[in-house]
Amino acid sequence: MSQDEKVFADGFSFKRGENAPAFVVGRLSMKSDEAVAFIRQHEKNGWVNLNIKTARSGNHYVELDTYEPKKDGGKPQEESIPKVKQTPKKAEPEDDGEELPF
Repeated sequence: MSQDEKVFADGFSFKRGENAPAFVVGRLSMKSDEAVAFIRQHEKNGWVNLNIKTARSGNHYVELDTYEPKKDGGKPQEESIPKVKQTPKKAEPEDDGEELPF
């Protein structure tokens, strides 16, 4: 299955309440028989990842996340691992034995 192909999550519905308080993002409803069948069909390693998206019409929908990172021999490719730039340590000033004037 290509990553461009949308797979709508059967049995899942997400709605944003117009009158809901700001801390409530929305409501996810599941039709149990359809949702369970969908989960069983698409689970990998015990997980099913779903994305909640907004359609051009403004309505929300739930879609199967089909993203799979590229792997080489079971290890993530280097490009997927963030690189940390190391800065060289500055040389510490030498202790000349003199006391500070304060």
